[in-house]
Amino acid sequence: MASATAPGAPKFDRLAKDWQSMITRRWRVLFVAMLVLLHLAAMRGAGDFWARGLMLAHFGLFILWQPFMRREQRLNALQIGFIFVLSGGILLFLNWWVLALWVSALAGIVGGKVFLFRARWLRRFYLLVLFYLVVLLLAWIVPNSFAFAKLPGEVALVAQYGLAILFVAMLVIPVEAESAETPQIVDFFYATMIFLLLVVLVLGSIAFIAIGGVQYSMAMSYSLFIIGGVLLLLSVAWNPKAGFSGLSMYFSRYLLSVGLPFEQWLYFLADLSRLEPVPDQFLKKASGGLSRLPWVSGGVWQAAGESGEFGTVSKHSVEFRNEEVQLQVFARHPLGPSLVWHFQLLGQLLAEFYVAKLRERKLQQQSYVQAIHETGARVTHDVKNLLQSLNVLCAAAEQTESGRTEELTALMRRQLPVIAQRLQQTLDKLQRPQAASGQLVSAQTWWDGLRKSYQNSGIEFISEKIEAAAELPEELFDSAADNMLQNAIRKRLLDEAIGIRVTLRCADGVALSVHDTGNPVPGQVLHGLMQGPVRSESGFGIGLYQVSRLAQLCGFSLTLASNDAGNVRFILHTAERPAAGFF
Repeated sequence: MASATAPGAPKFDRLAKDWQSMITRRWRVLFVAMLVLLHLAAMRGAGDFWARGLMLAHFGLFILWQPFMRREQRLNALQIGFIFVLSGGILLFLNWWVLALWVSALAGIVGGKVFLFRARWLRRFYLLVLFYLVVLLLAWIVPNSFAFAKLPGEVALVAQYGLAILFVAMLVIPVEAESAETPQIVDFFYATMIFLLLVVLVLGSIAFIAIGGVQYSMAMSYSLFIIGGVLLLLSVAWNPKAGFSGLSMYFSRYLLSVGLPFEQWLYFLADLSRLEPVPDQFLKKASGGLSRLPWVSGGVWQAAGESGEFGTVSKHSVEFRNEEVQLQVFARHPLGPSLVWHFQLLGQLLAEFYVAKLRERKLQQQSYVQAIHETGARVTHDVKNLLQSLNVLCAAAEQTESGRTEELTALMRRQLPVIAQRLQQTLDKLQRPQAASGQLVSAQTWWDGLRKSYQNSGIEFISEKIEAAAELPEELFDSAADNMLQNAIRKRLLDEAIGIRVTLRCADGVALSVHDTGNPVPGQVLHGLMQGPVRSESGFGIGLYQVSRLAQLCGFSLTLASNDAGNVRFILHTAERPAAGFF
């Protein structure tokens, strides 16, 4: 299929690129030529025929230099028509008022570029251009606009011929080489402020002349002093040092509210974060909430393999990206720098809330896994204690002589029901890992069962003030007694001389004490004991940690009351404090 491109299009594009390259390299010559044409037109007078032609050529060079549109951008029919209308207006309606407004606007554009450059000489170049335009306006154009605003003839000569020297200075200033690549940007706030200051200065001078009947130079001096005083007061009010906030705070608050009520957005995110626990759904609803803003037409979001969209697509868009969230919002109109900055802040807030949701879900998963781990560890420890009890019964059965069969039978009758009950409790824990049994049992009944379980094991049992109505959590005291006694018995396997004593008191609180005369808990094990699982070769480890956690749930506390050689004592007591005499 034949190409629809016109035969001369590639040649035209090549010529356009060469022209753009030439403008980029010779931008300063182009700019100075534009000012020279403006100067010649102003010197000939606004009503002169040649002045109109010079202004038309000046306007053409301004279009080549202008900072509002990229040079490679093609003009549409509307833009071309607008340029023709302006050109026709220059040819037909050029006068001193139009020339004054144009010079003021050009000074504002140049002034809006001065503060955006870091290159020292480039900034000085534009300052020199701004100085030329202001002097041309005040020393030549305004005096010629009003018959009563005349300056001395010497000043007119300086404006006619002295200002031309500035063109030479503009050409010889050593502007930095990279300035040709500097993007054409204009600060709208500075440009508008400079334009308005020049307008106020001119109109104020005319007002002083008309009302006060003073000379133009004096009128302009009065206007300069008044404008300077107002600017000084504004600078003081902008950031005062008297202990109260200035205009800068109100201006910042205004910027935070341009097209986006910041506090309302925070409230919306906070409420949504409270109501929606699922991160993906939260991001979806929060992104959809952007459509409530008047300048938003739609958007697309993507995070963690999920994506979605809302609203409608437009040709104007802005994006926010980080490691977790990618958000693109489509706007109804082109976005200015303020709204782009607002959107970046908005996206950062949305991403932080989304990351917080992800962390919350991860913490929930970790808590669930930790609960399963702790339950499994506690059950494993209980099974180990039951296995040790069965091993004791087996050893007793093997060592019992034929004449002592009745004693063995009695021991079996006492221990096997207790072991079966403990196994049933362990099975209940496996079936309901999240539920901590709070079943209460009579303190005297539990104490009798513990003594029977460790009968003939060489352990001394002492009861002090066990009230008849005293009750205690069965699961907690079973687990605590087994862990503390098994640890003490494990010590005695290494040294048969170690004594073990168990004491229970149920008056003014409940306290269970297990005391042994063995070696103290080693220092490397003592650090973190009952605060978390620890590595140990003597049995102090996750068992005591599980008992400590279960004790906290039941309103008790497990402490190491004494850790000296020959005096090691663990106490399980009510959370307030154990009964007197245990420490």
